[in-house]
Amino acid sequence: MTVYAVSLVLVAAAVGLLRWRRPTWYWLTFGVTLAVVRVLVRYRSVMDACGLTVPAARWRLALARATNRPIPEPRSPRILRMRPTRTGLVLRLKLRPGQDAFDVAAASDRLRHSFSMYGVASREVRSGVVELRMTGYDVLKRVQMPAETDPRPMRVPVALRQDGSVHYRDYRAIPHALTLGATESGKSVYQRNLVAGLAPMDVALVGIDCKQGVELYPLARRFSALADDADTAAEALDALVSRMEGVYQLIRSQQRITSDVPDAEIAADIWDLPDELRPVPVVVLVDEVAELALYASKEEEKRRDRIITALVRLAQLGRAAGIYLEICGQRFGSELGKGITMLRAQLTGRTAHRVNDETSASMAFGDIAPDAVLAAIQIPAEMRGLAIAGDSSGGWHRIRAPHTSLRQAVNICNRYSERTPVLPELAAFRPVLSASAAPVSLAKASSATA
Repeated sequence: MTVYAVSLVLVAAAVGLLRWRRPTWYWLTFGVTLAVVRVLVRYRSVMDACGLTVPAARWRLALARATNRPIPEPRSPRILRMRPTRTGLVLRLKLRPGQDAFDVAAASDRLRHSFSMYGVASREVRSGVVELRMTGYDVLKRVQMPAETDPRPMRVPVALRQDGSVHYRDYRAIPHALTLGATESGKSVYQRNLVAGLAPMDVALVGIDCKQGVELYPLARRFSALADDADTAAEALDALVSRMEGVYQLIRSQQRITSDVPDAEIAADIWDLPDELRPVPVVVLVDEVAELALYASKEEEKRRDRIITALVRLAQLGRAAGIYLEICGQRFGSELGKGITMLRAQLTGRTAHRVNDETSASMAFGDIAPDAVLAAIQIPAEMRGLAIAGDSSGGWHRIRAPHTSLRQAVNICNRYSERTPVLPELAAFRPVLSASAAPVSLAKASSATA
């Protein structure tokens, strides 16, 4: 008996250590089995306690009275499917008549406690069918992206959501986005993941980094154009506007709006064009937007208005031309001057890391998802990289990008440097590469070099 007791203690200690150090391994070996048993055993009583049951049908009640049988118990939502994942369980429920998906969403926190899970999130799949995503552990504490994701053209997996699913940055669905965050909040790591995900794709990257290029300079081998000061940024943005106008002329010439062409083949943006005619899409990354909007003299004010006007035009018209904006900053409010709120209204995607005050969070979510404002200001300082992501639909998620060092991002950009397209309109702003240890110069190329 002593040997058995010692063995049991050692096994329990090993399981506890596994749960602490390798929660994913613990979940896949022990946790998922225990969770399935808990859900199946407690399901009816938990649904009844959470108010997610409905009385039996009237004909069944009448039949029970007529035959002098016991009254049928209230009915719970029917389990259509239970699927274990690497982070938790996915339950698909069929609601009974009279139930609503909002009732399940409102009971998510009670379900989390009752089933002893780390988190429960619900969404309506279709009318009468609700999906519960349960997580067995804190997936954002030590982010591990799945080995297999579903990347598509202009769709980049950049982070992990709190429910265990992958958070994608889909430029074709959400063309322009705003990313806010205080210093040391993880905003730069999020940007590195974005660049690393775009590097293998057929896309041109244009960077604007007014901190003398210290953030984007190391990744320059994958950039078609880089600007490291406000003057160069103004010229580069004007060149992008010219490119946008040229792409629209191409689309007009290839619209095929004659009566013998089906409607599905009429071109309205670059993705409707044939592959051999489609211009390469462009992603514009602005590292610190406030540096473009601040000014201290009349000349700088004119330059500032020129920059903001170009950004607004690109945000309003750039989607069809395949030009997408990714704007980062610590604050993005009306104190930056005229045109800023107009620009912010065009940035559909919103991501907020830890911010210094509630006003900064309101700049990101106050006009689309007020509930996300409170979640953004509650991000602790020690959870660098944790962020709130939302869009104009009002939905939002907690996400965290995997830590990507600058060295890793540089290696990825260097590996795919041959995929860097040459844009004639931006040739003057292409980083000058050399074989020296400092491989990139951000100096504007001369006309002879261009």
